[in-house]
Amino acid sequence: MEKIFANLKKGIIAPCYLLYGEEEYLINENLNKFLDILVPESDRDFSLFYLDGENTDIDNLIEYILTPSLLGNRKVIVVKNTTIFHSRENLAKLVQKIRGSIDEQPGKAAKYFLTFLKIAGFALEDLQDSGWRKITDDEWSKVVKGDAGEEREKWLPRILEIYSSSGLTGASGADQTDRLEEIFKNGLPGGNCLIFTAEAIDKRGKLYKIISELGVVHYFSTARGEAAQKEILQKEAQKLLDSYGKKLSSTAWIALGKKTGFELRRSLTELEKLVSFVGERGTVEEKDVEAVVGKTREDSIFDLTTALSEKNQLAALAALRALLDQGTHHLIILTMIVREIRLLLQARILVDSAKLPKFSSNMEYGSFQKNILPVLSGFADTMSMPKDFLINKHPFVVFNAFRNCGRFSYPRLINFLDELLELDRSFKSSASSPQLLLEMFLIRACSK
Repeated sequence: MEKIFANLKKGIIAPCYLLYGEEEYLINENLNKFLDILVPESDRDFSLFYLDGENTDIDNLIEYILTPSLLGNRKVIVVKNTTIFHSRENLAKLVQKIRGSIDEQPGKAAKYFLTFLKIAGFALEDLQDSGWRKITDDEWSKVVKGDAGEEREKWLPRILEIYSSSGLTGASGADQTDRLEEIFKNGLPGGNCLIFTAEAIDKRGKLYKIISELGVVHYFSTARGEAAQKEILQKEAQKLLDSYGKKLSSTAWIALGKKTGFELRRSLTELEKLVSFVGERGTVEEKDVEAVVGKTREDSIFDLTTALSEKNQLAALAALRALLDQGTHHLIILTMIVREIRLLLQARILVDSAKLPKFSSNMEYGSFQKNILPVLSGFADTMSMPKDFLINKHPFVVFNAFRNCGRFSYPRLINFLDELLELDRSFKSSASSPQLLLEMFLIRACSK
């Protein structure tokens, strides 16, 4: 990016730029740097144009590209979150996005669905009024590669209803990009510059290949590993703090990381809140983080396992959403759920063994320590137990497992472990939404 910015400052400007990747914050930050160099603030009313890439047809885009600047100087067209570089190879991911946002962000889900219709070639009128039922699983999987379509009856009718009431139009088949490709080959009007931003693309597409040859393409990769993630965050956080003339104490940095998992976008969003919160003070302290930023991942994990063991459905779903919002990976959440079910199962086996003093869910912790815990300690001394076995846990963890296991039968806990194994396989081998799968499991597990 530094080389690209150096060329821009020298006046070496490509007709088109494509900035893409999953790190949306970095893309927007660098887009702003582009615009600071290309378009003076005083000229932006007549020289800078933004288009919504999720809801802009090709004809409209071409009109913007071919129209020269009113002032006779440089004209910049920014197409944010464009979908024209998508292909059928992206359809399974689009289905995931639709399903993942249908509850919390129905408007966004509708836009994803518009893109889905354009690429898949499905006509809206053919899908409405239960017309989608005529599409066989085999036909669906041929169009949406990587998605068997087994659960589309759960989300497709809902998104059709949401889409119909959204006011979005233009979904009568796949958009043709031939004219756009021809324009790029012939060259944009002098002084016009086009900037695309996108989350996902298909590099095999003809339009992508043309832009990569005639313009500039830059991919913002997601940091792999916690160390790399922290390093990128530190650099971006320092830039943000420097722009406000603020500092972040070392203890505040650690506290922020605990609450956000060092996830780039959320961390920087919270940091901006903290800068506003401290006002005239020059340093953000740990107490500020505690006052402004939400629960830690550890807090939310505890909330989730507690709600699960207590069969509190609403609390479990809220804790799951909090974990996902904090950037916690779904496989980590699955691991914690499996651990909790195992502890409940082990407690159930011990209670049913008739080798312990009588235990009831109403027993106080003091009575448990006095009557039950010594017997369990005797088991641990005389038997070879794995380190992760319930008896080796903290006494209060053991007490809670005993107290809550009565809500679940032995066969049901065994079935839960089988279901969680299938869930793990689905995460790794299908295009199903991890959030939806976890929500469905929690609803079943917490049912009365």
